[in-house]
Amino acid sequence: MTYDLFIGDRLFSSWSLRGWLMLEMYNLPYRVHLTGLYSGSFARDLAPLAPAKLVPVLKTPEGDVIGESLAIAEALAERHPQAGLWPADASLRARARWLCAEMVGGFSDLRRDCPMQLKEVNGGFVPSQGVLDDVARVETIWQDARRLSGSQDGWLFGAYSLADVFFAPVAARIIGYDLDVSAQTHAYCIRSLSLPSVQNWRKEGLMVSYDPYPYPRYAPFRDWPV
Repeated sequence: MTYDLFIGDRLFSSWSLRGWLMLEMYNLPYRVHLTGLYSGSFARDLAPLAPAKLVPVLKTPEGDVIGESLAIAEALAERHPQAGLWPADASLRARARWLCAEMVGGFSDLRRDCPMQLKEVNGGFVPSQGVLDDVARVETIWQDARRLSGSQDGWLFGAYSLADVFFAPVAARIIGYDLDVSAQTHAYCIRSLSLPSVQNWRKEGLMVSYDPYPYPRYAPFRDWPV
């Protein structure tokens, strides 16, 4: 029983990283298919998966096609109840779902102005007030998750969960654009990006070169910290 996961470029596709982590971190069997997000073949690559129009897309062993990261998350949690994708406690599970849903629909300034890139740290980026407000909101909901779960460090709800999956690209944005956050938030971001799976994802992404680079860069640059 093997899933087929269709993704975009590893250095830049935040939603693809989420879809991949759902499978990788919970040891679910899968094959990866890279689509041409920047090469011009994207629509053609997704045509057999209609009506999907964005990545990631999951194809189940039975042939069902599932788009949208939150739908993929719920489908996998339903299909693999023993894997522990959501927190076991009902209150924590409800809060984790809330955080993931807010990630899907919110933080528009952070997502627009700081597109995920795993290449380097943009030391010269100057955040807008909207970005600062989004980061403050991220810190608020992370802190409240810790208050509920009692997890002072480590993952948001104690054990690694889909909440950590959904916020991994946010951690990449915070680090990649050198955004000012608390020591606890910074440590959590480094922990998330230090996972061997995330490091391997980045390593594969760095094998691809881009000319032109698809997003603005803000010098001075520093090496990726993990």
